[in-house]
Amino acid sequence: MSGRDLPGEQPAGQPGVARVVLRPMGSPLPLGFLGLALATTAFAAVELGWVPAAQAHVAALAALLFTAPLQFLVSVLGFLARDAVAGAAMGVLSGTWAVIGGVTLVSAPGTASAALGVVLLTAAAAMLVPALAGLPKLVAAAVMAMSATRFAITGVYELTGSAEWRTAAGVAGLVLAVVAYYAALAFELEDAHGRALLPVARLGRARTAVRGDLGDQTKGLAREAGVREQL
Repeated sequence: MSGRDLPGEQPAGQPGVARVVLRPMGSPLPLGFLGLALATTAFAAVELGWVPAAQAHVAALAALLFTAPLQFLVSVLGFLARDAVAGAAMGVLSGTWAVIGGVTLVSAPGTASAALGVVLLTAAAAMLVPALAGLPKLVAAAVMAMSATRFAITGVYELTGSAEWRTAAGVAGLVLAVVAYYAALAFELEDAHGRALLPVARLGRARTAVRGDLGDQTKGLAREAGVREQL
């Protein structure tokens, strides 16, 4: 645990500082990526016909009971770890998979929902925000961008009911699973060994965050959310 002294307001004639305490934590990103891989694989299996549509409720329960809670937790930890991009991305993913799971549970097997399609297209657009903001971490940004693509394709299927779009959604879901598994392994190895064993393609500030010293980590801390007066 380490601290950083920042100028603070004190009564006249009594100089003082405000101390901000930084608490190290393990990276929660691999957990979020693994939850994503499970949900997208389960639904891809249904979309590609590997699993009967009548058993889609199992995929829905996996999304509701496993993926959504884990990603919500990762979202909270992401904001606490001062990574707003990771927090926002995991928050959107958590909410979207919860909606997908809930709609699947209450819908007849194999039916498309135009309303769900609109939600998914909107979620795809929302995922582009953290994907673009997170470009300095290219691997993580790739997961976010592929998630947006998967939601968009699935949204088109839900709007059209087209078998071709359903198959495309399943294929996109499997590609997303592969990217998510790789990202989870790469970030987990990096966190466990203190250095990148698989390429994670960090650029700019993302690279400094791993290779810099404590001064680099706390630079500009006084202007960050939770320290500054307003968001």
